[in-house]
Amino acid sequence: MQTSAISYKRHRFPSQIIAHAVWLYMRFNLSLREVEEMLLERGIDVSYETIRRWTVKFGPQIAQNLRRRQARPGDVWHMDEVVVKIADRSFWLWRAVDQHGVVLDEILQSSRNKPAAKRLMLRLLKRHGFVPKRIITDKLRSYGAAKRDVAPGLDHWSHKGLNNRAENSHLPFRKRERVMQGHRSPGGLQRFVSVHSATRNCFFVPSCRRTALTIRFHRLQALDVWKTAANIA
Repeated sequence: MQTSAISYKRHRFPSQIIAHAVWLYMRFNLSLREVEEMLLERGIDVSYETIRRWTVKFGPQIAQNLRRRQARPGDVWHMDEVVVKIADRSFWLWRAVDQHGVVLDEILQSSRNKPAAKRLMLRLLKRHGFVPKRIITDKLRSYGAAKRDVAPGLDHWSHKGLNNRAENSHLPFRKRERVMQGHRSPGGLQRFVSVHSATRNCFFVPSCRRTALTIRFHRLQALDVWKTAANIA
């Protein structure tokens, strides 16, 4: 799979340090100041604001390369939405995952209605290039109305008890949200979740790999993929 080259020219620090700082911030529930402290312990004196600029500049490029290397998703898609507060305004983060828990897409929207659900479905079909065997949602009627316009023959299961896969996928984002103490803007949140989900997908351990040895092997593979995507391998 072709990977877009990332240029680290005209930066004071080597590419390995920059990519490592971005990896720490996106992979773990750490604040920018905590990443700054961890780097300082290794003798790297860099401010948290510089780390923030690195994540804004290089994070989306690395995430794009990770998505290009991602395997074909499953054919059962779970969809759900969660409310997010930004500057005292309510937005809805719409998320879709497959039956294995891999995040397919996330989109921040101001509404929780049929056009918002339709936009999510159209993005999913365009990004992945195929119609799934089935979609599973909660009882929000907007999903059914959007599905009738986008893919009328698609099998749709609407039941809150069947959608635990999508609801559980919100948990890593909620944990990260508490560390970040809120969001500055809708655009900034959209950029962050796209990088966060791509990184999480890379290091996500499938249910078929649960022994200690296979988990360790999977993580080593994920680190190699990250380094290749960050152009430091």
